[in-house]
Amino acid sequence: MNQILFAGGLGLLLTLIGTPLLIKLLARKGYGQFIRDDGPRGHHGKRGTPTMGGIAFILATLAAYGLTKAITGEDVTYPGLLVLFLMSGMGLVGFLDDYIKIVKQRSLGLRAGAKMSGQLIVGILFAVLAVQFADERGQTPASMRLSFVTDFGWTMGPVLFIMWSLFMILAMSNGVNLTDGLDGLATGASVMVFGGYTFIGLFQVQKTCANAMTMIDPASCLEVRAPLDLAVIASALMGSCFGFLWWNTSPAKIFMGDTGSLALGGSLAGLAICSRTELLLALLGGLFVLVTLSVVIQVGSFKLSGKRVFRMAPLQHHFELKGWSEVLVVVRFWTIQGICVIVGLGIFYTAWAAA
Repeated sequence: MNQILFAGGLGLLLTLIGTPLLIKLLARKGYGQFIRDDGPRGHHGKRGTPTMGGIAFILATLAAYGLTKAITGEDVTYPGLLVLFLMSGMGLVGFLDDYIKIVKQRSLGLRAGAKMSGQLIVGILFAVLAVQFADERGQTPASMRLSFVTDFGWTMGPVLFIMWSLFMILAMSNGVNLTDGLDGLATGASVMVFGGYTFIGLFQVQKTCANAMTMIDPASCLEVRAPLDLAVIASALMGSCFGFLWWNTSPAKIFMGDTGSLALGGSLAGLAICSRTELLLALLGGLFVLVTLSVVIQVGSFKLSGKRVFRMAPLQHHFELKGWSEVLVVVRFWTIQGICVIVGLGIFYTAWAAA
């Protein structure tokens, strides 16, 4: 429990202090956001706002995790290191994308093929490593079985597991990326999901099969490797995003950019895979799924019928063009995300109790 409190508190403190320093550095170098001309007119005033703010909470999370381990004297774990690797690797791909946008002064950074290749390399490395490093009980950081609140079904095998992991990583990282279109929207939504994973990790610590107390009733235990460390990372991310939100909320002084959105999406996918809650992530991160679906529906409808379902995709811009203020859209979307997390946690506990 101390680790979780330290990680969350340090993450919050580091981004509250570090983000304004990053803002000054980026502003001095002229690393401002490029705004598309075909977007909502209210966004044109954001042109030049410092971007690549994801650097702040990525570094804060890494520092908070390391300092927590140093303070408490606890060991790092393979699942924890793998989630941090996935976060950092996806953040690096996003950083390269952001940097090219700034240097070239265009809305597109890395070419689609190069950006996808970077995500695939990071995702494949994570998936391959996640089924290595078995402990004394034979447990690896991730399982090759599908999971909802715990593993179920058949073993997928290495190839299918890698493909499934890549789908989750790409879907969630790009889902957060699409949601990151309004001040504070993706950051605030991510805080809620990381809070949900902090609770899940705490619950799993008490019910993990490695806990001697659960051996009294083996049928009630959960096969999860190092759930406490996953909760520590989720707490560090929650605190870091909370601190960043102070500067990212409307009117934003800094944007997270692809550096931040890809890192957050990768972190969520990594936590889901390592905590054996893969399918549950679709509900816990329901807002990201909803926004992604709006883009899929818009593109599919236009290609099939030549008509658009929404005034603009992603979904948040549709409501802006309908006359909703940016703050109103953000608050209502946060409400939707909060409901998704509450329902997801309720289902998590109910499904475990029923099992």
